[in-house]
Amino acid sequence: MSTLIESEEHKALRAAVAALGKRYGRDYIARTLAEGRHPTELWADAGKLGYLGVNLPEEYGGGGGGITELSIVLEELGAAGSPLLMLVVSPAICGTVIARFGTEEQKRTWLPGLADGTRLMAFGITEPDAGSNSHRITTTARKDGADWLLTGRKVFISGVDMADAVLIVGRTEDARTGRLKPCLFIVPRDAEGFQRRPIDMELNAAEKQFELVLDDVRLPAEALVGGGPSHAFGSGGEDAGLLQLFAGLNPERIMTAAFAIGMGRYALARAVEYARERTVWKAPIGAHQAIAHPLAQAHIDLELARLMMQKAAHLYDAGDDIGAGEAANMAKYAAAEACVKAVDQSVHTLGGNGLTREFGLASLITASRVSRIAPVSREMILNYVSHQTLGLPKSY
Repeated sequence: MSTLIESEEHKALRAAVAALGKRYGRDYIARTLAEGRHPTELWADAGKLGYLGVNLPEEYGGGGGGITELSIVLEELGAAGSPLLMLVVSPAICGTVIARFGTEEQKRTWLPGLADGTRLMAFGITEPDAGSNSHRITTTARKDGADWLLTGRKVFISGVDMADAVLIVGRTEDARTGRLKPCLFIVPRDAEGFQRRPIDMELNAAEKQFELVLDDVRLPAEALVGGGPSHAFGSGGEDAGLLQLFAGLNPERIMTAAFAIGMGRYALARAVEYARERTVWKAPIGAHQAIAHPLAQAHIDLELARLMMQKAAHLYDAGDDIGAGEAANMAKYAAAEACVKAVDQSVHTLGGNGLTREFGLASLITASRVSRIAPVSREMILNYVSHQTLGLPKSY
């Protein structure tokens, strides 16, 4: 199927999710924020309708689709003003990693709940001193008999207070070389020695950010994704951590693009509606090219970003991890830039009204910048493209 033309099934999914998003909308999200709670009703409804697990295998309660379908879900919820950030984390990153690399027991334990929304998983990779350099991760796991002991710190981890467990990226020592290599562990939220502290953010979002401290958290052998080295090569465990990590990071970038495109579409729609009706002189302000052209350009940029996102999703779902890596980074970059510009132009179109709580656009100024910064900065994406695609030398 060409990435340029959506199938009838995808069009139907898009329309159905848009209808769900419209039933909730921006007012619902604003209300949950004001009440200091999570958008649990929307999450539960999306789960019951099968949207949260649309990318997960059917045999474990999912929809049997891929990141292509899940990105449609997040984009349309965002375009309705009610995005769910944890879609990026729970089904897209954690669900994908477990579906691809988990043991049979891990799949049976986690995937049905992730698919229907009754269970939720967070993802812990970022560390205070590592930044964008995943090779500097210092969270380490060491063997203690049959168990693992996990020690380290993580920062800017979304939704830990909502999650049943956190998929933690750590490192273990290779017995043959002595080098540290990445491993992924499923850490229950109530594990002894596992502490969380909310980070005070200017960003006003339902999904809070946390710093995590892991102080000799004892985990059973089965907490290691994929099991131990006795498992078949490539299925997971101690020798597949890097593969597992990047299997989760590509969907994260694609879904971040979907999040940004949805937000940009929402802001643009509010501005277009306003520009059609707001009359200062004889004609609506949207008749003036100084208003109309920047909005048209914002729409073009969002559509172009969506094309690259669709390409990335199709490549990933087709099993082309290398091709998907390049496209996912480009999609995330393009979507973030398009989102920031669309939000900025939308606020500017409304003038003073764009900064009022009534119109609900001003808060998106901060929110839209998240997609430029996380999960990887635009500068690191430019590094990736310059090195991996263009073959230019590294400066670091």
